[in-house]
Amino acid sequence: MELHILLFCISLFLFIMKPFFHGSSSRKTPPGPKGLPIIGSLLELGPRPNQSLAALAKIHGPIMTLKLGSITTIVASSPEAAKEILQKQEQVFSDRTVPCVVTAQPYHKTSLAWAPGDQRWRSYRRICATQMFTNQRLDLLQPLRHKKVEDLMLYFKKHSDSTAPVDIGRASFATALNVISSTMFSIDIVDLDSENAQEFKDLILGITHNAGKPNLSDYFPLIKPLDLQGVKQNIRPFYQRLNEIFDDLIFKRLEARKSGESRKDDFLDVLLDQCEEEGSGFNHETIKSLSTDFFIAGSDTNAISVEWAMAELLRKPEAMQKARDEIIQKIGFKRLVQDSDIDQLPYLQAVVKETMRLHPPTPLLIPYKANKDTQVFGFNVPKDSQVLVNAWAIGRDPSYWENPASFSPERFLGSCLDFKGRDFEYIPFGAGRRICPGIPLAIRMVSLMLASCIQAFRWRLPEGIAPEKLDMEEQFGLTLRKAVPLCVIPILEEKQKF
Repeated sequence: MELHILLFCISLFLFIMKPFFHGSSSRKTPPGPKGLPIIGSLLELGPRPNQSLAALAKIHGPIMTLKLGSITTIVASSPEAAKEILQKQEQVFSDRTVPCVVTAQPYHKTSLAWAPGDQRWRSYRRICATQMFTNQRLDLLQPLRHKKVEDLMLYFKKHSDSTAPVDIGRASFATALNVISSTMFSIDIVDLDSENAQEFKDLILGITHNAGKPNLSDYFPLIKPLDLQGVKQNIRPFYQRLNEIFDDLIFKRLEARKSGESRKDDFLDVLLDQCEEEGSGFNHETIKSLSTDFFIAGSDTNAISVEWAMAELLRKPEAMQKARDEIIQKIGFKRLVQDSDIDQLPYLQAVVKETMRLHPPTPLLIPYKANKDTQVFGFNVPKDSQVLVNAWAIGRDPSYWENPASFSPERFLGSCLDFKGRDFEYIPFGAGRRICPGIPLAIRMVSLMLASCIQAFRWRLPEGIAPEKLDMEEQFGLTLRKAVPLCVIPILEEKQKF
């Protein structure tokens, strides 16, 4: 208790003395709420910071400053502000603010998501872009993805036979895990039919759940070593066990390569090839770190995108019917949708884009950090400031979007807007040098799962729930989940062939 009092006094002293340390520069930072002593504007974040920050931006402007504990935070809430940070000054903002919970991950310094934007990071990024997430590589692994989606449809078919509701998000999450594990290691991780808690699924859920918790250590660095809320202590065993599993998979693949077994040509083979190249900077630690990134980033975000899309379509039956008619007209019922069909389905693509406009998987993107003093729109941004880009607010900016709160896939028909970070009014995956490298796989996964669900089944809400009354509340965390899981009844289309 005495230590806590001492830390409190130190924090209070630093808060009072900070104007003397920083002089006039601190007064030239972007405008923002004054906040309270010690805690700053932490209480104003509320349970859904993406929404509360968007509301504050309407008062203080598209670029604003908040004191979150002792951390200076700059928030960008307009396409122009995002472009300035993510493109025009991308070198200044190429580093990350690393949450305390991430440091519990072994080898987090080699993480593609969290490593500073230095030469080593650029090497990892180059391998992802040129050898892993290429169309050629993804086409090669296409049959594996199709098999996982077929398994998902068969799982839904069993529920259709019993007219039992299915949790769309939960089933999509398990499928996304299997798609990533097939792409990464050429194996299945999760059994969709099992009601028992599978270890791997529990590990990923344990990590995403703990990582999404607010942590005072991120706002008061002085108390970081104490881990007062136990978040870091709770998450560490999940990371450690995950690394043990990856160690075993890497060892088995190395033994198979030594014995002359044929290559899988999956991501693991690509990364092991890099380890054998002198001076590449790749080793087994790098593989485990990148694998952790892919599973955590890819499984949850893709699953919640499918869930949000299905929820929006159920609330707007005419949009669901348009998507279904397009799929039936172009593909029919004789086979399930394949990756190669997606280009023929412009309305489905519009549904996916509109879903990610309204419900970007990471609404505040991954936090950036200024690596030197700079200026944005004439305001000072001090070195080491945390920088948040509110992709959620940008996607709902009425200056760029007509009826921004309305789900309307038609707005993307004939539009050139895409996910590649060139259009700053639409950045669900970020932009600039730290844009998500897995976009090609993510879009294929979400589009394939969603199209297959629409093609194979008609969907009915449980008795007593009207489409317009469907709960669409958000649950903010590491990703933007649906607060109330979407549970619906699949009705198999009689003509559908599996």
